[in-house]
Amino acid sequence: MASKRAEPRRQPHSKSQHPGREHKMLDQPVFVRTDYRGADKLLGKVAIITGGDSGIGRAVAIVYAKEGADLVIVYRDEETDAAQTQQLIQAEHRRCLLIKGDIGKVEFCQRIVEQTIKAFGRLDVLVNNAAEQHPQESITDITPQQLLRTFSTNIFAMFYLTSAALTHLKKQGGCIINTTSVTAFRGSAKLLDYASTKGAILSFTRSLSANLAKDGIRVNAVAPGPIWTPLIPSTFDADKVESFGKDVPMGRVGQPFECAGAYVYLASADASYVTGQTLHVNGGEVVNA
Repeated sequence: MASKRAEPRRQPHSKSQHPGREHKMLDQPVFVRTDYRGADKLLGKVAIITGGDSGIGRAVAIVYAKEGADLVIVYRDEETDAAQTQQLIQAEHRRCLLIKGDIGKVEFCQRIVEQTIKAFGRLDVLVNNAAEQHPQESITDITPQQLLRTFSTNIFAMFYLTSAALTHLKKQGGCIINTTSVTAFRGSAKLLDYASTKGAILSFTRSLSANLAKDGIRVNAVAPGPIWTPLIPSTFDADKVESFGKDVPMGRVGQPFECAGAYVYLASADASYVTGQTLHVNGGEVVNA
């Protein structure tokens, strides 16, 4: 499927814009396949998805609902996007709990799990997906505040949420899916801190999978390439947005729905013998696995 030409939102960079608002994008991401038919692969399960209000997180939430799961959508402050995602999930006759807050804070992560259990009585799948990025020309431009912020959202939160969820996942024989990135494998010259967190997520996934195998909990990752999400126009300038995704073999940006099937597979019984692995959804860029 060919994507539409990306039209950037020409606004100055601002922390308040991150990670962006999907409902304000001129070129709307495609978050669902119109011909997708669920097969009850996640029937009766409950999944937490961080960053589930938009982008890849929204796409995953919709297909999880189509496969029979109830959802907990965690978002920072994107009220309109979160409400739209909730409506889409409810349209699939599944329940959806919205939880707003900063996953970089351990107390909030603990509260997410507590509210999930209170609302649904169980937890089967944890999708650690939320992330932020702030391009800089040089390492000297990365302030200690930015460094801490990026690591807090992108990797520290995974430790906090996993720790809080562990007891409940053990009871259900659940799984954890972490969103890493192609930048974990090839680096990114102007996203030093972001790419570093994505490399940490890769090692976290492999190490955690070994640690939890005895408990019947599978841990895997998805490494997207250039995917058209609100993070892109809210992060990069117009020239970068215009060329985004054109350097991969398929010659185009990917859409969020094109990642969603990987998350369904890893959460389902189809992947019962898969742990510690990373699925690459990147338009054909060959990287070291």
